[in-house]
Amino acid sequence: MRSQKATKNQNGKCYVLTPERYVGAEAEEEEKEEGLDEKMLHLTAKWERQFAESAKLEARIRENLRGWSYGK
Repeated sequence: MRSQKATKNQNGKCYVLTPERYVGAEAEEEEKEEGLDEKMLHLTAKWERQFAESAKLEARIRENLRGWSYGK
């Protein structure tokens, strides 16, 4: 069982600060150790995919706006 961290506020009330106490919140899994270079390679690849998807969505939005006579 995971230990719970409790804190008291100025009114003396005690609050438990563990993610399991909240609906839908789960404790985070520990990330595997990876070096900065490896992490940056993964993040850069992820960002490139997200940028490409962003460009596609932007083009669709602009096309829809033009169809409604709001775009250039």
